[in-house]
Parts: sequence; C-alpha cells; structure tokens
Amino acid sequence: MNITPIPISLPAEPLPLPMRVTKLECGFPSPAEDYSEQDLDLNEHLVTSPAATYFARANGDSLIGEGIYDGDLLIINRAAKRRNGCVVVVSLDGHLACKILDTNNRCFRSSNPDYPPIPVPEDMDVVIEGVVTHAVHYLEP
Repeated sequence: MNITPIPISLPAEPLPLPMRVTKLECGFPSPAEDYSEQDLDLNEHLVTSPAATYFARANGDSLIGEGIYDGDLLIINRAAKRRNGCVVVVSLDGHLACKILDTNNRCFRSSNPDYPPIPVPEDMDVVIEGVVTHAVHYLEP
C-alpha cells in the first residue's frame, strides 16, 4: 500500500462541531432517549501533535486486515513512538509505503495474505516517516 500525501493545514482556532451524546445502536433500536448535544473538536481526538502530524490517502489493499482500505484518509504522527506491530509510513530505498512494523522479524508486513513481508537487509535505506494513528474510512464515495 502506497500513500499519497495531502497538503492540509489545521485551523488555528478549534473547530467544535455538534455531537450527539447518546450512542447510536447498530443492532436493534433502543427506546428513544432525550436528545442532547455537546461540541466536539476532532482535532482534540485525532491530532495529538499538530506540528508533527500530516494526512495522506491510502492506495491499495495490503492493510485491509487492519481496517485500512484504498482511498482512506490516514492521520500520521511523526512524533509517535514506533512500536512492534504498529502501522507506519516508511521510506524503503526512497519509496514510500504504509506497512506494519515487525521488529521481531526485521521486516515490514501487510495484513493481506496476498502480499509477502518485506525483509530489511542491512544495506537497505529505511526511514520511518511516522506512525498511522487513525484511518478515516469512507462508507460512501
């Protein structure tokens, strides 16, 4: 899965939007509850390090097992700690890709069985550009 960077700037001021406080049932409907709202700023929940965060679009299907699909919006934090098993944006010999970091086996993995792991030989130029902290999955085009 490759990524396509998206130049975007965050608003200088918080952008609170209305959010319904009650949870929406995804099974059987629950009895009607009182309608209540509070403001929600998605930046507070999705962007923890504004200066180190950027957005990109996912391209491909190698991370479908992680819930990341072609065209999804990825939120990438350059300052986030890189841990075994996290999804990262990595430059492999100058080519950007989005993969699962596997420090135990010294490789980058996909979560789609159609794609083999990418081993990391000693002479490969590897730069982890950031950790994918969220993926916004679009249900409608």
